[in-house]
Amino acid sequence: MERRQITVFVLVALFAALIAAGAFIRIPFIPVPITLQTLFALLSAAVLPPLMSLSSVIVYLVLGGIGLPIFTSGGGLAAMIGPTGGYLIGMIPASIGGSLVMKAFGSRMRLASLLSAIVSTLLIYLVGLPWLSAQMELPLPATLAAGLLPFLPGDVLKIIVASAVVPVIRPRVSEMLERE
Repeated sequence: MERRQITVFVLVALFAALIAAGAFIRIPFIPVPITLQTLFALLSAAVLPPLMSLSSVIVYLVLGGIGLPIFTSGGGLAAMIGPTGGYLIGMIPASIGGSLVMKAFGSRMRLASLLSAIVSTLLIYLVGLPWLSAQMELPLPATLAAGLLPFLPGDVLKIIVASAVVPVIRPRVSEMLERE
């Protein structure tokens, strides 16, 4: 196996592990807890190329889907199809969308980092909110009250942290990938 392939595997596994670890750093909240899981998903999207970012999310979802208790609600398919499942699935388009934003605006790292984090967050909500509504049979106002509004302050902080950290981390990751 080439060194570059090993580097790719290690980075994908690292970000999958960070997303999993972020699920355990949480503030209990009903019906959706506040976690750092999405922060690491945002970082994956902004730091890794699109396919690698997608792979890190897929690895995380597959491991949780087969039963490892790495989701905020445990593990297994039941956790994936429960009320928070849409937020988990929303990390798939978020990983691609945020990474493509970085690719498009990469020469302006600070702007790209901010836009990537915003786009990734919006994509998670675009999948998560309708899923939550359908699973809990909530009307739109109740869905927004339960699945969006309480999380906005934390998400703004995650966007700020991600956009501040990415300009430091991304060049180092890119260097690792180019060197191998």
